[in-house]
Amino acid sequence: MHSSIVAAWRWIERYADHEDPLVGASNWIALVVVSNQPFYPLYLYAVVGDRFIPSLLTFFSTPFFAAVPAVSRRHPFAGRVMLPLVGIGNGIVAAKALGPASGVELFLIPCALIAAALFRPSEWVAGFALIVAVFLSYFLLHERYGAPLSSYTDAEYATLFSINAMSAAGLTVFIGLLLRGIIHDTRASPP
Repeated sequence: MHSSIVAAWRWIERYADHEDPLVGASNWIALVVVSNQPFYPLYLYAVVGDRFIPSLLTFFSTPFFAAVPAVSRRHPFAGRVMLPLVGIGNGIVAAKALGPASGVELFLIPCALIAAALFRPSEWVAGFALIVAVFLSYFLLHERYGAPLSSYTDAEYATLFSINAMSAAGLTVFIGLLLRGIIHDTRASPP
C-alpha cells in the first residue's frame, strides 16, 4: 500500500514537473484543483442535502484541468493559457448551477491572479487578455445567469458563500506561495 502511494506521488510529480518554473506552477495549480474537485459536491451535500446535484456539473472541467500538464509538455504557453480559461469556464458553469449568491464567482480571483502572474513581460498581451476575460465574465454575466438549477435558503447560501470564499482564498494563497517560491529561487540563483 505504502509503495503504491509513493509510486503514485512520484508519477504526479513527474507529470507536473517542467523545466520552466511558471509552467510547473501552472501544472501544480491545475492538479491541486483536480484533487479538490471530488470533495466539492461532498461539502455541498453536507450543507444542502440532495440539492447538491447541480454542483456535479463542475466535474465537466476536471479533465481539462487534468490535461493542463499534458498540454504544457507539448506547448508550454498554451498550457498556461488553458489554466485560467478552464477556471473561468468552470466559474461560469458553477454560477449558473448554484447561483451567484453561492459565492462561486470568487474563484475568478485566482483566475485573475494566474493571468497576472504566470505570464512573462514579453507575454503581457496574453496575460492582459485573460485578465480582461475574467473581468468581462463577471461584469457581463453576474446576476444574468437566470435562475440557478437548484434553490437554497438564505442560511444555506450564507454557508455556501463561506465555503467558496475560504476555498477561493485558499487557492489564491497556494498560488501566492508557489509564486513566492519561484521569485525567491530566481533571486537566489546566481546571475
